[in-house]
Amino acid sequence: MEDPQGLEGSQPVGLSKHPSGIVPTLQNIVSTVNLDCKLDLKAIALQARNAEYNPNRFAAVIMRIREPKTTALMFASGKMVCTGAKSEEQSRLAARKYARIIQKLGFPAKFKDFKIQNIVGSCDVKFPIRLEELAYAHGAFSLYDPELFPGLIYRMKQPKIVLLIFVSGKIVLTGAKARDETYTAFENIYPVLTEFQKVQQWSPSCSCVVEISSLVMEVSFLWQRVTT
Repeated sequence: MEDPQGLEGSQPVGLSKHPSGIVPTLQNIVSTVNLDCKLDLKAIALQARNAEYNPNRFAAVIMRIREPKTTALMFASGKMVCTGAKSEEQSRLAARKYARIIQKLGFPAKFKDFKIQNIVGSCDVKFPIRLEELAYAHGAFSLYDPELFPGLIYRMKQPKIVLLIFVSGKIVLTGAKARDETYTAFENIYPVLTEFQKVQQWSPSCSCVVEISSLVMEVSFLWQRVTT
């Protein structure tokens, strides 16, 4: 069995470096930016039609735009979190649009220290996985308690990614700062997933059973004729 400590794959770029043939789909990009000015959240909520603010529930203005379809959390300190984009480029574009909205409301907003904080990806390996055995063999990295959560939580050290592995073969990867980390983490874990692939029992259909039974009877009849 492959040593879990040795899960360090090369950085895959393009199908030639995706031996699995599977490329995880990016589902959500979380980024942050510093607008470098104090924000009057109540004033923003009153002036911007795409914003909501309830300080009793959350200490930030929640603002949404349709293109790219994203949500921003704006704090009084001037810090902003942008979530919902499907790519790094979309996330940066959305963050700039939010900054422009704040500028148009009369705040001296800037665009400083933009950073991707988290990338969430997902994929489907198309085969079921024996989670209990995987958790036992990779106990140093795995947490699996189906009574609390149906998936196995796998904390990879290099790259530092958390994977949610489900018995169905669905995989969620989170914690990456760059998409290549997501791709590398999946290529690292894929041989482990294939090792613990659940072999499905073949269950013949009724028609198949009838055909097999008929064939057995025919062979038996022919055998009797040959031997008599």
